[in-house]
Amino acid sequence: MLNYIFQDFHVNKANPRIALSLIFFRLVQIIYTKKGSLIWWLCLPLIVLYRMFVEWIFCLELRPGTKVGTNLKIEHGFALVINDKTIIGDRVLLRHSTTIGCVMLSDGSQGPSPSIGSDVEIGANCVLLGGIIIGDGACIGAGSVVVNDVPANSVVVGNPARVIKFNTDCNTTCM
Repeated sequence: MLNYIFQDFHVNKANPRIALSLIFFRLVQIIYTKKGSLIWWLCLPLIVLYRMFVEWIFCLELRPGTKVGTNLKIEHGFALVINDKTIIGDRVLLRHSTTIGCVMLSDGSQGPSPSIGSDVEIGANCVLLGGIIIGDGACIGAGSVVVNDVPANSVVVGNPARVIKFNTDCNTTCM
């Protein structure tokens, strides 16, 4: 269980605020899976403290229900909003002022949220909306608005985002 809680620490250790937030996130995520149980009720103050501490003070909205793979790296992390129905793969890099969310349906309910593959980089001030799929190894340039699927190993930029090239070396940063 400790490995699960600390799994993001080594990629975020240069930023103690983010490292602490992700440790707290993983702990609360474990509690959240016990929703409705006695453990959940006993730990409810911890969930509330997480929301106050991470959302209100650190300006990082990452709800415990969000499915997040291993080694999530967050650069800066201010004004980061991630819908709790979002699925994030392994080794994803998120930068500040990014919104990953659903679209509202005509009946006022939430529609689907993005599904992000592994080894994806998302630049600063990006918006990813709706039930889109971001392929493995994709890079989303700063300021992009993504409302359509992004192919694996591609670089997209703009509003609306469009593919400008395909990465042949997935280990190369796109930002």
